[in-house]
Amino acid sequence: MRRVVITGIGVVAPGGIGAGNFWNLLTSGRTATRGITIFDASAYRSRIAAEVDFDPTAHGFTLADTERLDRTAQFALVSAREAIADSGIADSIAADPLRCGVTLGSAVGCVTGLATQYALLSDYGAAWTVDHTQATDVLYDYLVPSSVAAAVARDSWAQGPVGLVSSGCTSGLDAIGHAAELIRDGSTDVMIAGGAEAPISPIAMACFDRIQLTSPRNEEPGTASRPFDRTRDGFVLGEGSAVVILEELSHARRRGAHAYAELSGFATYTSAHHMTGLRPDGQEMAGAIRAALDEARLNPVDVDYINAHGAGTRHNDRHETHALKLGLGDHARRVPISSIKSMIGHALGAAGALDVVAGVLAIARSTVPPTANLHRPDPICDLDYTPLIAREQRTSTVLSVASGFGGFHTAAVLTRPRLQEAA
Repeated sequence: MRRVVITGIGVVAPGGIGAGNFWNLLTSGRTATRGITIFDASAYRSRIAAEVDFDPTAHGFTLADTERLDRTAQFALVSAREAIADSGIADSIAADPLRCGVTLGSAVGCVTGLATQYALLSDYGAAWTVDHTQATDVLYDYLVPSSVAAAVARDSWAQGPVGLVSSGCTSGLDAIGHAAELIRDGSTDVMIAGGAEAPISPIAMACFDRIQLTSPRNEEPGTASRPFDRTRDGFVLGEGSAVVILEELSHARRRGAHAYAELSGFATYTSAHHMTGLRPDGQEMAGAIRAALDEARLNPVDVDYINAHGAGTRHNDRHETHALKLGLGDHARRVPISSIKSMIGHALGAAGALDVVAGVLAIARSTVPPTANLHRPDPICDLDYTPLIAREQRTSTVLSVASGFGGFHTAAVLTRPRLQEAA
């Protein structure tokens, strides 16, 4: 089987843009959650989020670019450019563009641009029939989420397989797994893969207010995201993007590329159960964990760190705890686990990609990031969730898991690269 390594990373996240700033925030245990500033959220039940401080002009976007590209697409382009530069892959793409592709994940696509355009064209809801003559020329791109992946392909000159995965909150992790499978089956040698999301908008906040899954802890935004804590009361919406360069091992070796990690295993299952409800036994996530480990040819005891989904809802945290015990057996009680959503919020379709980058850096920097705001663990969540303070340890194998509305459950295994071995 062709092996797949990660040779570049790029991040746009709350609290800092760039992989270095992202990692510094995570290992410090600081949080980037705050009151919403993107729009007036005073009438909403939950008025907090983890926003990216993003100046398009600082990243080379013109006024015309900002109209043409939704905030989600801008995030994707910035993180993809960083990943490409980090990997030094640009010349290889230019030399053989048909052997490089793009797969991104996004749960809600260009919801910000679409909602803004609808408000303008309907006179802020006063008119049922919108005036198409006043629409931006790129309104169609806002409607179709695949436009985000197409924008990254155009920007990078990648002409191989290009697509967008939209499977709710597992989208980013699923996109990376799908990209790896394209490399393994020989369809391509290089993939630009990850997730991007900019959901902090009136319509998205209204959706989560309606089902009461976001935290209403509006007076304490910095500590509102509390995965695995008995006082948690919902997740905090986030935004951002993470992109990795996936490369076939022998291709990376030939050009002398630095490999951060190998993507050794991937699996995704679904519960086919309920929109938001979870089966209490965690069978589906446990099945994905076991299948990903089997593909990686590893045992549960080989896992050194688990990057949890850790959304901060009671159902999810308890479900995940059960699934980890079922999937890993006794080893689940011995391995450190953490949720970075405690610091950067839940970026929906980008969350799994951000988790992958955190896992890659945990291997590269021999450090496990903490779970912030975890002061009073839920007795049912009785595993080692690495509270408050980062932990230094050599990490060779990371398990990253994600869950999504609709019953999606995904697991990926990252391992310390062994470039000296034959592909």
